[in-house]
Parts: sequence; C-alpha cells; structure tokens
Amino acid sequence: MTIDAALLARFAEIVGERHALSAADEIAPYEEEPRGLFRGKTPMVLRPGSVDEVSAILKLASETGTAIVPQGGNTGLVGGQMPDGEGNEIVLSLSRLNRIREIDLQSNTATVDAGVVLQVLQDAAAEKDRLFPLSLGSQGSCQVGGNLSSNAGGVGALAYGTARDLCLGVEVVLPTGEVFDDLRKLKKDNTGYDLKNLFVGGEGTLGVITAAVVKLFPMPKGRELAWAALPTPADALRFFELANDRAGNGLTAFELIERTPLAFTLAHVPGSVDPLAEAHPWYVMIEISSGRSGDDAKELMEEVLTVAFEEGLVVDAAIAQNEGQANAFRHLRESMSEAQKPEGGSIKHDISVPVAAIPEFIERAGEEAQKVAPGCRVVCFGHMGDGNLHYNISQPKDGDRDTYLALYRKMNDAIHAIVRDLGGSFSAEHGIGRMKRDELIATQPAVATELMRRVKAAFDPAGIMNPRKVI
Repeated sequence: MTIDAALLARFAEIVGERHALSAADEIAPYEEEPRGLFRGKTPMVLRPGSVDEVSAILKLASETGTAIVPQGGNTGLVGGQMPDGEGNEIVLSLSRLNRIREIDLQSNTATVDAGVVLQVLQDAAAEKDRLFPLSLGSQGSCQVGGNLSSNAGGVGALAYGTARDLCLGVEVVLPTGEVFDDLRKLKKDNTGYDLKNLFVGGEGTLGVITAAVVKLFPMPKGRELAWAALPTPADALRFFELANDRAGNGLTAFELIERTPLAFTLAHVPGSVDPLAEAHPWYVMIEISSGRSGDDAKELMEEVLTVAFEEGLVVDAAIAQNEGQANAFRHLRESMSEAQKPEGGSIKHDISVPVAAIPEFIERAGEEAQKVAPGCRVVCFGHMGDGNLHYNISQPKDGDRDTYLALYRKMNDAIHAIVRDLGGSFSAEHGIGRMKRDELIATQPAVATELMRRVKAAFDPAGIMNPRKVI
C-alpha cells in the first residue's frame, strides 16, 4: 500500500514532529546498511521516546496495514534492518530508548532499554566491577535490542554464549500494540513455553524488543591475551583442545586468523602493528581469564603456550605485556572486516561447523572458491572456539569489482554446500534478514518453514512486522 500524507501525519503525531524524520538528508542514514549491499526507501523514520509511543505506533500500523521496520544501531550485515525499495515501509528507530534502568549486583543482572549502545552497557557494568561479555567489533554503535533481535555472538561466545544465552527476560511490544512484560531475573523458570526466545533472534518479525534483563558476571581478576602463530588449521584445532583441557572455563576467547586478513589490516588500518617479528600462515588470538588473580591467569597462559611449543603446535607467540598491548591485539582482530573494503569486492560467509570439522572445511572451501573465481583471495578469521568462521573471499587483486560480485550467489552456493555436508549452518551469528531468506526456505526442512510461518501468522496476523525478512 502507498502511505498517504494524512496517515504519515497520524504516525508523526505519536512521537512529535521533532522525532518524525522525513527530510531526505535526515532519513538517508537509515536507508543504507554499513557495507552498502542493501539500500531501501522510507517515507518516514519514527523515533519513539517511550514504550507507550512504540505501542501506539504498532497499534496504528496494524489497523492500517502499514509495514514497520525496526532498526537499532544499523550495524546488521544481512539487510534485516533495511526497508525495501518501494518507499512504503516506515523505519522505527529505537535509539531514544536508551536508559539503563537498573544494575542489580546481587542478582548479577542489568535491565536496559533496547536502544542502549552495547559499549555503554559494558562500561556501566565495569564501573560496578561487573562484566557484560557480549563483545563485537561494532560495539561502539550497535544497540542491545538489535543484538538480541539478531542473537549476536562475538568473541565472548566461547565462554559466555550468544546474546540469547545472556538474556533472562524481555519487554516486547507486539504488532497489536500490546506490551508483553517479561522482564524477569530468573535463571530457572519452567512455566510453559519460553516466549522470550521467539523474539530473541526473531529479527523484529514478531514484535519490537523495547527492554531486556541481561546477565552480568563478576569482573575477572586477571585476563591474559596472547597472539600465537601456527602452521595449519589442524595445529590450531589441537591447540584449542590443549587450551580447553588446561584452562577449562578460563578459556574466554580463541580466535583463528589467516595471514591474509592480518595483512589487509596492517596495510589499511593506521597504527596497526604486526604482533610477531615474522609472517606466518595462521594465527590464534587466545584469552585466558581467572576469577582468582592476575598471576593465576598469567601462569595458566604461560603453561598453555609452553606445552603448545613443546608439542610443535605453536611456532611463535607474544603475550600482551599490558592493557594497551592487549587492546592493540583486539583492535587488529576487530578491524579485519573493515580492512577488506580497500581490497575491492568481498563475498562474505558467516558459517558455523562442528569445531572438529574446521580444518576440513577450510581445505575444501579454499578449493571450491578458486573454482568459482580463480585468483580470489580467501580472508578467513573468526571464533574457532565455537565453530563460527567469517569466511570472506576478496576479489582477485587486479579483477573488476562488479564482475566479481556477480558471482555472489554462485560462491555462496559452493561454500554453503560444504557447510551443509559437514552438518553446519550458513548463518552463525549475523541472522537471516533479506540476504539469506530465500536460501533458508530452500534448504531447511519444509516442516520447519511451515512452523515458522504459523508462528509469524499467530503473532503478526496483519503482516506489518519487518516484511519479507527471515520468513
């Protein structure tokens, strides 16, 4: 349907003229996602300042059949936060819902609005000597509501789980305007269906998360970060097994990194420095934490690396000597996606396979990638400890960007076929959105698709919530 001026005025009245954006320069940042792969058009961006305003917006949208696209920090990578190109979907920005309602030190929880920026929550928790362990490269701009809606993962998922694992309760405005208040702090609750987990990971297709209760953890007394070099992914797998056996729950990050993404980062990110004196084909960024003391974490890291050297798994390593150097190591890892842009077109895959299958996946995927685009450059890095790799493939060095990107679907099909063969997932932590919707429907069991459609119809009978995303 085309949204006429009178209806737009009714929506604008709910939030006030100041927070109903319609000028082209005002809405432009909401119409394109970070990589520029997905663009859309919207007649208006609504920025509600309360749950009541969100409720009124969705109630009016259901009554009039107006499509609503929820948007947090606009850092999503699969187009889930983008309106379509027809200009008849209203963007609902949650950025004004940005209060930290409570930090409960006894329960180790924080109750926060959906628009709270992830790093703001991390910092607020740290001020109370608590850790909120969700850690993403976009944490300076992504928002908690978006993290939950996409079930974000990140570096800390190995030890602490994904956003879903960190969420105890939610407040959600349903498409009808009803408010589902489930802001509970309970770690044990078996009273019927776990409704919150329909919304966590639901990408705004069933309702709008407006607040959440999330878990906090005692701040580790010691955290040691090291950058280690290895010959092969198979060595990295054995190194992970060793570290996991020695450190147990103290192993809080284990990131596998190929030389190519590090080389791109060193070339394109100002101030970046190679952690080791010589180049190596593969690296691991490993973090070990201790709840007892800094000395305990240091001794455990030294023990893990010593055994890895003795067994020939690690050929060189550097332990961060201070927090500044540790942050420099983290910044190298977090900058790898951005560092690909100057290298031309990139075809990206957010995959997960069983941890034991990672070396086989890397070998097979590299062979298939060269068949699809001879001379392409594999850019492989990610969360090896939980089986999630960002398997990105940059265009041949002197190739044409548009010609290369025309192979996007062919490359995805080749890589995802290997993922399925290994019992993995083609969407590990970025979600489905617009990018992977058709592939999800084509490859998952028909009964799963039908069940998802039934859930969608039950929660959103008017079909207004983030249309044509996920399902």
